[in-house]
Amino acid sequence: MKINLVEIDINFESKVNAHKDPKKDAILPGVKNTIAIASGKGGVGKSTVAVNLAVALAKDGAKVGIIDADIYGPSIPLMLGINKKPQIFQSKETMKMIPLFNYGIKIISIGFLIDDNAPVIWRGPMASGAVKQFMTDVDWDELDYLVFDMPPGTGDIQLTLVQTIPLTGAVIVTTPQEVSLIDARKALKMFGRVNVPILGIVENMSYFIAPDTGKKYDIFGSGGGSALAKDTETPFLGGIPIDPRIRIGGDKGIPIVFDMPGSEHADVMMSIARNLADEVKKRNSQAGSKVEIVLDNDD
Repeated sequence: MKINLVEIDINFESKVNAHKDPKKDAILPGVKNTIAIASGKGGVGKSTVAVNLAVALAKDGAKVGIIDADIYGPSIPLMLGINKKPQIFQSKETMKMIPLFNYGIKIISIGFLIDDNAPVIWRGPMASGAVKQFMTDVDWDELDYLVFDMPPGTGDIQLTLVQTIPLTGAVIVTTPQEVSLIDARKALKMFGRVNVPILGIVENMSYFIAPDTGKKYDIFGSGGGSALAKDTETPFLGGIPIDPRIRIGGDKGIPIVFDMPGSEHADVMMSIARNLADEVKKRNSQAGSKVEIVLDNDD
């Protein structure tokens, strides 16, 4: 019996619903969702989380871009292994930067435009203006998610972003200890006051597993992120363990979800990214479902 083998190509595409808002669509017409990755304080691994979530979403088939909105401390170029300058596209009507591309995502950062050792000595309005330009003067084309890696705190850049464009939502990154949770609560309240939905909380540095014994150590405490999520009725997207390979991947410019697919830590990042995608879908579905009540004056 002769068997004919047929080669079949299967392309997986992510079906992502869009955050409908006229103001967002006017500024970023091809972008379905805008997500801020934020933290109340520095040193919690926010940029590491932002980079790996962006790459994880792209690995699942989504079209993803990332804006390095941490103007004073841009780390995205290093974490994504890029040392180039963006090209400029000019037509009769407009002139725009072309975002750089690596690991399946589009990227823009002030780090691409200045020397590595040059400090950004700008007042708040200048830094905020740069973030605006990263939205309006960059050719993002069509994206399912545009991720903003925010600076720590609740300052000018955060306010500029939420005033410029309606965000789909924000993700708060914290570590388990109380000193981090105090500032995470402040970030939660800040986004609440400006009517930005919180898509979830991510707890970084949740625990450490000794490679020689397999014993688990709660170096920074335990359960802080999930407790904060419960107290604030916010989704808990997941906890990320401490592992030197995550740090090494950031220093080498190779995100762990790309460098070590299938590893426990990469799987954790992928799970958090999928939880985030689910929360975005829920938010957009809730926003799109409106009930119209008609009153009959004859009754």
